[in-house]
Amino acid sequence: MVPAEILKKVKRIEIRTRHLVNTVFSGEYHSVFKGQGVVFAEVRDYQMGDDIRTIDWNVTARMGHPFVKVFDEERELTVMLMVDASASADFGTVAQMKGEIGVEICALLAFSAIQNNDRVGLIIFTDDVEAFIPPKKGKKHVLRVIRELLYFRPSRRGTDIGAALDYLGRVTTRRSVVFLISDFMDSGYEAALRVANRRHDLVTIALKDPREAVLPDVGIVELEDAETGEEILVDTSDSALRTSFARFSQEAVEARDRLFRTVGIDTIDVNTNASYVEPLMQFFKMRARKIRI
Repeated sequence: MVPAEILKKVKRIEIRTRHLVNTVFSGEYHSVFKGQGVVFAEVRDYQMGDDIRTIDWNVTARMGHPFVKVFDEERELTVMLMVDASASADFGTVAQMKGEIGVEICALLAFSAIQNNDRVGLIIFTDDVEAFIPPKKGKKHVLRVIRELLYFRPSRRGTDIGAALDYLGRVTTRRSVVFLISDFMDSGYEAALRVANRRHDLVTIALKDPREAVLPDVGIVELEDAETGEEILVDTSDSALRTSFARFSQEAVEARDRLFRTVGIDTIDVNTNASYVEPLMQFFKMRARKIRI
């Protein structure tokens, strides 16, 4: 039985994200993510300017005057949410943990999808795939996805993005829109990323916290690697150490961004010290411009 506290959180997230979907993101999702093709809808009388390649010659021969075929966009999409639940997601020095923000973003994307009659699926991973919910439609299903994200407690602490992408390739038989939500504190997933991007419309959402980029001057502190448990004492009053830490963090982000650009993947950067609404809106606007070009 799901605890009452989790149900309250689900309701709170539903109210917040449904409001954003109905106001801020109204129409944005539909215009950016197109269907997988076209399907035949009907025939109608030929009109001046119609493409002659759409003429239905069988109906035209029977009726004695030109008819054309009309096609509609096949709107239904499959949206897969891939969520990194490794131990580093339980980190945040502002208002929320990275993982908590990831859940809200998933809820917003899921409600946007079902509003457009799309299917939503979920993969939760650490250094192994720990949960999979097959894609389905409907509000009831989306609420189940949100409950799973809130209620889920990983059994492992590490991160293996490559293994998660390989799993995606085994369980998805059709091209999907895939949102990969992680802090990307991992390596060795380049090949799997390329394969997944060829098969799907892959979008990465990179979660980060200010303290992962800048080490404050607070004297001697003990730092622990959330995923390995390794601990180390550091003197943060050492300016050379702080400079080295910032440079290392910046180089890691730049390397990640170069990889995404090389592979041709759109990415959305989300910080724990700012709203995720603006980065998502910028992404939708950017995608819309690409479609018009």
